[in-house]
Amino acid sequence: MATSRKKIDTILLVEDDPAEIAMAEEACALCQPPVRLVVMPDSEKALEWLSRKMEQRQSLPKLILVDLKLPKLIGLAVVRKLRLDRRTWDMPVVVFSAVHEPSDVVLSYQVGANSFVGKPANPEEFHQLLQDLVSYWFQPRQRKLA
Repeated sequence: MATSRKKIDTILLVEDDPAEIAMAEEACALCQPPVRLVVMPDSEKALEWLSRKMEQRQSLPKLILVDLKLPKLIGLAVVRKLRLDRRTWDMPVVVFSAVHEPSDVVLSYQVGANSFVGKPANPEEFHQLLQDLVSYWFQPRQRKLA
């Protein structure tokens, strides 16, 4: 008799700071429903990973979290590239940063981010943020009309 396993949704985290990655991993381990975290240390690797997933017709992440300040290609450039690709134009992308200017927030929305959030300072706040994002972005967006 075959057992059915519930599919675990994925979050792609594009982050280069080991401390932030550790907090995200901790937070994901506590999330309900459970989530799988895939970490890419820079924007180029993240875009390559997504491209491979699409070419192989594998399931894509349900949510992408992009650090604003990344090496090589800044977070806003990642968002822009995702929005220009018809395969990822509607994928939820949240930009986050510990240090940012109001212009960073405005630019994030202008290039197509779905949201901009401040990076939490401690693991408990990070867990709450991640749980809130999962609760919001993983839910179906449409309801049946009676």
